[in-house]
Amino acid sequence: MKKLLYKRLSPNFGFWESNLRFKFFLFLLFVSPALWLSAQETEVNREELEQNLAPVEFINYTGPQDRIESLDQIRGIGTALGTVIRGGADQAGSAERYFVIHSVSPQDGDKLDADIFGLGIDVGVDHIRNLRLIIQGYLESAYEYSPQDAALLAEYVTVYNAVFRGTGDYFSGRYKIPVMENIHPGRAGISIRFDEWPGQTLMLIPLGTGAPGSLSALDTTILTSPEVVEELRGEDDRGIAQRKEMVDLKEREAGEAEQRAALQREAIVEEEARIVQERAEAAQERAAAAQERAEIAQERQQAQQAQAEGRAAPEATRQAEEQLAEREKALDQQEAEAAQREQDLDRQEQSLAEKEQEAQASEDFADRKIAEAQQERADIARDQQELLNRPPQGAGAGVVGVRLTAPNSPLGRIVRMDTDSKAEIKTSDLNAVNARTFTSLGGKLIAVAGENRGTGAMRLIEINPATLETDKQGNDTIAPDSLLWTRGNDLYAITSAGDGLYLGRFNTDLELQGRSTVTVHPFAALTFNGDSILTQRSDGSLVILDGGTLAER
Repeated sequence: MKKLLYKRLSPNFGFWESNLRFKFFLFLLFVSPALWLSAQETEVNREELEQNLAPVEFINYTGPQDRIESLDQIRGIGTALGTVIRGGADQAGSAERYFVIHSVSPQDGDKLDADIFGLGIDVGVDHIRNLRLIIQGYLESAYEYSPQDAALLAEYVTVYNAVFRGTGDYFSGRYKIPVMENIHPGRAGISIRFDEWPGQTLMLIPLGTGAPGSLSALDTTILTSPEVVEELRGEDDRGIAQRKEMVDLKEREAGEAEQRAALQREAIVEEEARIVQERAEAAQERAAAAQERAEIAQERQQAQQAQAEGRAAPEATRQAEEQLAEREKALDQQEAEAAQREQDLDRQEQSLAEKEQEAQASEDFADRKIAEAQQERADIARDQQELLNRPPQGAGAGVVGVRLTAPNSPLGRIVRMDTDSKAEIKTSDLNAVNARTFTSLGGKLIAVAGENRGTGAMRLIEINPATLETDKQGNDTIAPDSLLWTRGNDLYAITSAGDGLYLGRFNTDLELQGRSTVTVHPFAALTFNGDSILTQRSDGSLVILDGGTLAER
């Protein structure tokens, strides 16, 4: 019953039962990649998107597991599939479990080729993170993407396929006919529910060049459709990290295309120079042949005249004519070869025109990717500014603070607490933040974090108010006992240098703007008086510093 149900997915699914080269992979892939990561639903935008598409919020299994698979085991499922496709096959895997159909066909306007990544009725994957890990392994082995790029693309592939789930008209308008012949409209894409994945999932991975080792093997333009980006923007942090990584990938795509175009044009210039040289040589050969024909005609005339005047015997005239005929025959051969050579040069010039088009296409591609990247960077900048301007607390949002984690230390973890229930509604991974330095300035959350031991260091950090993670880190070492003072848009902290401690003035980008001309006490305090600062030298005595330059007054 399961086989009959699954065969209805595509008219081409029968190949697995008769093709022995997949038997090994049936065994290799017959594993159950159970959930090994803790459940965490992806928060996404729930507003209506273009084309009235439903919002994407993946629902994952969060219950007990009977076995735990390692990262390598889960990713290895995709790696095995990618290895087969990379080897030249157009199909890989098991129809009942994980499989890929590599659909590449002749050009059809602007429509795309695709890899169809399917989940059979017996798959055990039940968390989106694990599914992305499988796709990541596939992209690494099939197209030689780096782990970081493959992970990024895997995330976009799943969001893309969830956004356009079941929209047959959308897919048919963008993918070639052979791709769509392997797609059942009702199963195209991926459901947001893990229990609807088995036997109901045919994800499309849009191909660009499709060439292993090319950053443009996948089509990143379609993966970043406005609807997909809007989903990422719906997350608490606006999906800024993923979007920045995609912009970086597109910029590298542009650089790769520009380099390819430069090499193509360099080859064209060399080829053009060679053709010009060979045409010049051919012209010289034609001129030499014409000259020799004229000489032959003159010698023939002289021989005939000598015979007519009785100055040459008939036998000598006959021999001379035979020699002239041999020379003419050689000239005929040379001229035929020259004509063939010129025809070859004509074809080569036509080929150059095609190469010129290819170079122009590479340049146009680079320009398009640069334009996309610039627009997306501008969009990201606006979203970042919105996050910075958003108050760290608000109705129902709770308040952000530091929970101390040790009885004799000012270090702790950043948390968001609901003021009504007193429950921690969000906890940061940051666990070495100095609670005495935690402050808000210009819409930014800033603190001193870290420890001066091992490979650790103490730095100023900017904390993202949405994710509660580090957005930025300063470059200057902060003294272990330093507090953090603010005045206007300036930050003051005691910095540590090789020859002592100094008072430093920083801007809101955590960049050092000035350093005191005198060393200060490790427990120095600051008193602001107009444009002056009263503090303590390293010996404890008072000193007055200029508030801007920090020079002693």
